[in-house]
Amino acid sequence: MSAGQRPGDAQVPSHVAVIMDGNGRWAQLRGLPRQEGHRRGLEALRRTVKNAADLGIEFLTLYSFSTENWRRPATEVSFLMGLLKRFVEKDLAELDASNVRVRIIGGRQDLSPDLRRLVEHAEAVTRDNTGLTLVIAFNYGSRDEIVRTARQLAADAAAGRIAVESIDEATISARLDTSDMPDPELVIRTSGETRVSNFLLWQAAYAEFVFTPVLWPDFDRAALEEALAEYRRRERRFGGLSEPSDRNVGAA
Repeated sequence: MSAGQRPGDAQVPSHVAVIMDGNGRWAQLRGLPRQEGHRRGLEALRRTVKNAADLGIEFLTLYSFSTENWRRPATEVSFLMGLLKRFVEKDLAELDASNVRVRIIGGRQDLSPDLRRLVEHAEAVTRDNTGLTLVIAFNYGSRDEIVRTARQLAADAAAGRIAVESIDEATISARLDTSDMPDPELVIRTSGETRVSNFLLWQAAYAEFVFTPVLWPDFDRAALEEALAEYRRRERRFGGLSEPSDRNVGAA
């Protein structure tokens, strides 16, 4: 049985990434404040982590706060920062006991010192776990990530540590925030929007995308399983051609 499979299950992608969208609309539809949508979104996050582990997914990357989200009202940004703190403080022990490894990707220079310490603590505590790797994209933007990588490579080339000619796709991938994990095979976006919103632009070059109308607070195991079923219906060619089917063998 290959990696990413469970007994009796069809092949599942080893790395699933999710753009968690729709908290605000979920709250608006119910006449509730946006903060309540974010709280319910955190519950959906917890459910999805458990469901992903149960289904045999090895890497789950969740887009929780983008570099563009700083433009939101200060009260909402502060609330979202508090949610991350509460998630780490409340859930870390359970994640560790469940053998989940926590990774945080994104720029850390804009985070407050206490939040940065909390992020580093979560990674350190779970570093040796061998189950699901939960990747939280926080203060993350793919363009920012690529710019940071380009600056590092430019500095190394200017200092003579690397030759410009040696820079290739593998070199760049090795400097990205996701350097120690496989590229996502499936990217899911909730809420019906069909944008990638500056998320894993390099890594998702050959990912399958599933856009579901389900708002993130309502995203449950059934919605995840439907996205996985859609993924299995896709034919992944990576720019190549399909293998000919039996009925086409010998056809002109």
